[in-house]
Amino acid sequence: MSLETVAEKGLVLLGCGKMGGAMLAGWLKGGLPPSSVWVLDPHPSDWLKGTGVHLNDGLPDSPAVAIVAVKPQMMGEALPGLRALGNSTTVFLSIAAGTPISAFEAAFGAQSPIIRGMPNTPAAVGRGITAIVGNPHVGEAGMDLAEALLSAVGQVARIETEDQMDAVTGVSGSGPAYVFHLIETLAAAGVAQGLPEDLAMQLAKATVAGAGALAEGTDETPTQLRINVTSPNGTTQAALNVLMDADSGFPALLPRAVEAATKRSKELANG
Repeated sequence: MSLETVAEKGLVLLGCGKMGGAMLAGWLKGGLPPSSVWVLDPHPSDWLKGTGVHLNDGLPDSPAVAIVAVKPQMMGEALPGLRALGNSTTVFLSIAAGTPISAFEAAFGAQSPIIRGMPNTPAAVGRGITAIVGNPHVGEAGMDLAEALLSAVGQVARIETEDQMDAVTGVSGSGPAYVFHLIETLAAAGVAQGLPEDLAMQLAKATVAGAGALAEGTDETPTQLRINVTSPNGTTQAALNVLMDADSGFPALLPRAVEAATKRSKELANG
């Protein structure tokens, strides 16, 4: 199944908030005709109204894909609107956190092709990463289609089993918040050392963004990159002695943070 098939048969988007809107913008920019898109959203934004898509205007008979992009607490009210598409060739792609594939099989029918995805918020600027996993009815063509669609907002990674999704949530789904907090605290630390607030924040944002881009844009590992900028007995080494402390530094804190997020993801999935 290709993007040309999506243009021909149609795409349904249930929910067009920040994440759904970012994806829709990417698809339209990539050439998907607005006439091939049906959006169901009770509170459409002015931007959405101006895209030319079918808005709250029924559904096509057998769309190539139906994407669930509503918040988990809205599932009960929103999912029945797509039930007529179940147990057919339409591929359902969910990007709703904490909702397992089994819940969609119950809502749409056990024979429905269903893919569960976990994107993260950098998708809003085309720099996200989404992990995906499908049920046995999806097939390789359906997974390829999901990957092609989600590539509009960043990278896509396939995981082997759905139970890995909780750990994905702990690392990349919730991960941007960890980085934002790093920026906050790094800037505050600069202020504590005498920098003006605006300068400290500018330095912190650019440092984190630049380091991330460098880590992605080189073949060297993050470990080697760290070694490259750490002179023996220099300023960076003095800081890393604190951050790499086994009891109070990143090696102790980050595993606890990811474990807490993973545990909470499991709790949400189990109701």
